[in-house]
Amino acid sequence: MIESLPQIESETWAKVPCLLESPEVKSLVDEINDGYLYWSDVKYKKTSGGLSPMQLWACVKFSRKIHSIKVWERYNITFSLTNAMQRLCHDFDMNFGGTWKSDFIIPSKSREQYLISSLMEEAISSSQMEGASTTRKVAKDMLRKETSPRSRSEQMICNNYASIRFIVEHKDEPLTQELLLKLHSLMTYKTLENASDEGRFRENDDVVVEQSITHEVVHTPPSYTEIPDFVEELCRFFNSAGDGVFVHPIIRGIIVHFMIAYVHPFVDGNGRTARALFYWYMLRSGYWLTEYLSISRIIYRSKTSYEKAYLHAEKDGNDIGYFITYHLRILDLAFKDLKSYIDRKTKQQQMSDFLKLGEINERQAQILSLLQENPKIVLTVKELQNRFAVSHPTVKLDLDALVERGFLQRVPVNKVKNNYIRGEYFDSLIKGKTP
Repeated sequence: MIESLPQIESETWAKVPCLLESPEVKSLVDEINDGYLYWSDVKYKKTSGGLSPMQLWACVKFSRKIHSIKVWERYNITFSLTNAMQRLCHDFDMNFGGTWKSDFIIPSKSREQYLISSLMEEAISSSQMEGASTTRKVAKDMLRKETSPRSRSEQMICNNYASIRFIVEHKDEPLTQELLLKLHSLMTYKTLENASDEGRFRENDDVVVEQSITHEVVHTPPSYTEIPDFVEELCRFFNSAGDGVFVHPIIRGIIVHFMIAYVHPFVDGNGRTARALFYWYMLRSGYWLTEYLSISRIIYRSKTSYEKAYLHAEKDGNDIGYFITYHLRILDLAFKDLKSYIDRKTKQQQMSDFLKLGEINERQAQILSLLQENPKIVLTVKELQNRFAVSHPTVKLDLDALVERGFLQRVPVNKVKNNYIRGEYFDSLIKGKTP
């Protein structure tokens, strides 16, 4: 149950300009806005100087209002642009688009492998959010071998995968009503109670959004009679850079995601279609790295927060800053996940390559990996003892063997102690070449 917002009295509003003159209050308001916190979190914030929770909330609402941007006139959809939003969008611009860093982020020799893996992950996680129940191993085997789905869950995953592939093929095309319906048809094939609802807008107002656990009705979409006008506006919004106030492309993509869920133009499959459209918008806007991000996997891990972001927006007068803030964090986490995954796979490959050099054990392979990653590193016996949880003699034997083969060089510290650095011919030796 989402707590309703309190009524702010006129006397409290009148004090806001004076309160915001305080650097301390302004700093706290900026912090709250960066997280786009809802009233239920703001009211527990520690304040000083006799500032009440209600006064603090009034300051927050005032600051959001003066920075408010209206992005969808018909439904009064607004948000306040925050510093955190701008920082994250800048980071994404630096990493998600262009070509100059592509090899740095994803090694070219492994790019196809990572792409297929991420597309599968996206298909599986997006389906799991809608109730698909199967293991990742089973799902990936099915997709790789292209075997026929044996259940509704497997059908949902196949559909999601086909939809993503469709988007990649049509990423440079403008969105039309026909393409939107085609996408929904692919996404929902053989998974709806009524097959005629595949690739068709809803024709009644029987659809409501329920809380996933309590089944409480939390959102009643606009009337189905508004859907034709909405779709026309959606296509125009999707295909243009926008008129008037500039809205960053990534934020525009998030707005597309939100609006599909808000209007609910289909009987079922709105969530899957909304996430797919965001994916499409990102690719169309030049953010190529989106193909490699498992965004839905991160959303799936925080499904409750995902739902709350929608509900907070609706409770607070269709202020979608809550949803935008949540979604940008998800993108950030997905990017960090990708980098961690690539680092892990790169290290595993390095270890495998080092072991192929012959007469190299796993500890020695890890030592070589450390030297490969940081050529200027200085190794000590004590540090390696702690790292590998082995005895002093064991580490010494490993290091002496690497010194003997030329991978390492001893650097005397005193009569009994040595440090170790890369050998002169390290690069040649790890490539299997004799200097």
